Amino acid sequence: MCNDFLVRHFFSKHFDQLGCHPMVVKPLSAEVFGRNICAGDYLHLISSRDNPVKLTTWQGKGLDGSIRIGNYCLLSPGTNIMSAAAIEIGDNCMFAAGSYISDSDWHGLYNRLRPFRCSKPIVLKDNVWIGHGARVGKGVTIGENSVVAAGAVVVKNVPDNVVVGGNPARVIKHLNPERRMLKRERMFQHSDSFHQTQRDLNRYLAGDNSTWGWVRSVLFPTRED
Repeated sequence: MCNDFLVRHFFSKHFDQLGCHPMVVKPLSAEVFGRNICAGDYLHLISSRDNPVKLTTWQGKGLDGSIRIGNYCLLSPGTNIMSAAAIEIGDNCMFAAGSYISDSDWHGLYNRLRPFRCSKPIVLKDNVWIGHGARVGKGVTIGENSVVAAGAVVVKNVPDNVVVGGNPARVIKHLNPERRMLKRERMFQHSDSFHQTQRDLNRYLAGDNSTWGWVRSVLFPTRED
């Protein structure tokens, strides 16, 4: 109940648009800054104080960044998405811990005072999976169902249905487009049952919580908090 309150009255206020049924862990630790930030239905965002999720857009002096996240997407701890141009993320996309997406170099090679002519939009099509610690640079389009392996650095377009890895990233595996693929949206086909399970889990995890316990965790935090 407390977490739902924090999401509705604090976390959601940082979005131009936030779809229905967002599931946010540690919503006050997430850092959402700037205008033109939108997310679709069933956003699943897992943040923490020591590894926050960051969504940042920059405006002014020729910059007009935007971040648009589709339905059923997962953002794991440490996901960092920064835009000075435009970042479009399709449905069912997953971001593993520490993934970094930026549509700008933020400084030119010869003009290091501001991001002049060094920003290009990024597009992630539906069902893209960005692995742990992977990096996606400006101007890149990643095709549907494709996977970016852990630690990869993507600086060129990625076709549909492949796995890329390395620095710079290259195709290391082709996926079978004819094979049935289960996507995150499947978890929400019976959304009432799913959300009841989530509420039961939240109540279980908060079973020992109290007002004094919350005050103590703020003033005198311990490793278990």
